[in-house]
Amino acid sequence: MIISASRRTDIPAFYATWFMNRIRAGACTVPNPFNPRQVSRISLRPEDVDVIVFWTRNARPLMASLDELDARGYRYYFQYTILDYPRLWETKTPPVETAIETFRRLSERVGRERVIWRYDPLLFSSLTDAAFHRERFAWIAAQLRGYTERVVISVVDMYRKVRSRLRNRVAQGVTIPDQTPESVPDFEGLMHSLVETATRCKMEIVSCAEELDLTGYGVQPSKCIDDALIARVFGLRLDLKKDPGQRDACGCVTSRDIGMYDSCLFGCQYCYATRSFARAAANYAAHDPESPSLLGWHEATN
Repeated sequence: MIISASRRTDIPAFYATWFMNRIRAGACTVPNPFNPRQVSRISLRPEDVDVIVFWTRNARPLMASLDELDARGYRYYFQYTILDYPRLWETKTPPVETAIETFRRLSERVGRERVIWRYDPLLFSSLTDAAFHRERFAWIAAQLRGYTERVVISVVDMYRKVRSRLRNRVAQGVTIPDQTPESVPDFEGLMHSLVETATRCKMEIVSCAEELDLTGYGVQPSKCIDDALIARVFGLRLDLKKDPGQRDACGCVTSRDIGMYDSCLFGCQYCYATRSFARAAANYAAHDPESPSLLGWHEATN
């Protein structure tokens, strides 16, 4: 079993204490996000967990516990987002210099093959046009050269809640085109530039759950929860199918996600996992690190 920690929130940044408490307890409980009365118990015992995939923008709060995870026999790798967008888009993310420093420290600690850089999602606007992405991607890539082997990109998905938040920015004077190659000036030039930069910095560049076909630019579709990477890095060959709970374009293999929505505090305007930033703040304030579940106190029903 692969544990996803988590697509729904940033567990390393905000819930590292809870996570380690559940590791020591050997299990956690997770309500079904579409049916909260259905609560699953998920084993976190080392013998039941093949790999943990962490998703984060700030691994620093968890890094003090990596020795314990290693001693207990866990295998893990990180999906690590660094974008450096304007504060209008990312209100509370770590400063890019801090994020890069933490990324490097983590890479030195666990190995560059286990820390994957996410320049994801690409959001196109009058504040973040192709020229912006070309310059910021190149600068961050130069800082991370030698600290990762892979970079992941995708174009933002316009979920209803995302559209609603972005409409507020349009009302403030920001121009946001349709997020399509035809509507974004110099999209093709940007893609070629990203590939060229990644190649120069010795990074494989791949896409994540991307419905656009980017293979013509040299960007191959990939998996974030990746059985091939797990086999290469950990020598562990898992017989897993594509995760049916993810979008059609997502290539990830099956996993169990232990996070909950509306619990991240980074305030990214394009985030699909947070419907209300106020609700997320209230949920975080009420969070009990001793609870079996991330939010509230849920006992398993199955």
